[in-house]
Amino acid sequence: MEQILHILPRGIAIGVLISAPMGPIGMLVIQRTLSKGRLPALFTGIGAAFSDLIYCLLTGFCLSFITDFIDSNQLIIQLIGGVVLAAFGIYLFKKNPTRALKAAEVNAASNYWSDVVTGFLLTFSNPLILFFIIGLFARFNFILPEYSIIHYITAYICILGGAFLWWWLITFLVNKLRCRINVRSLWIINRIIGSVLITMASIGLLMAF
Repeated sequence: MEQILHILPRGIAIGVLISAPMGPIGMLVIQRTLSKGRLPALFTGIGAAFSDLIYCLLTGFCLSFITDFIDSNQLIIQLIGGVVLAAFGIYLFKKNPTRALKAAEVNAASNYWSDVVTGFLLTFSNPLILFFIIGLFARFNFILPEYSIIHYITAYICILGGAFLWWWLITFLVNKLRCRINVRSLWIINRIIGSVLITMASIGLLMAF
């Protein structure tokens, strides 16, 4: 029981901290909350959470192998991540928010799976987050040698729960503010987020060379 109490708050904290940085996925969730509604954005965050969970599992069970793989394939990883970011950035920059709002009223339910996949792929395209996860595991002394399989299952469920909690909170807050945002504001937000994503992709591609 003592070990479970050790795991619970630390696992939730790690899940929140992994999700909290407002990188590309955070901006995409905000944009989708405003343009498509809260549920599509929440499913996008859920996709990101499952991607983070996979990286946490890899960190916990294959630590040395993963770090060696990233070091030896860093160029390819940065190139793929840059291309994915650029594609999303261009898509958002050109996206018509009026069409998005109309489409959300009719087709939102049928697109939840695509929202999950989008969030998953965008997050999974940045495996350098592994180093952040390694740091969090070390900082919280999260994985201990004496853990049993039950402890490991509990630990990763807590991480996933912390990530879900974060995306639930973000979509809730942004959705509450949507009444203050008109179509023109949404168009500007699309352009800003798209430009930021394209800029980040360009920096990543330049750093790759």
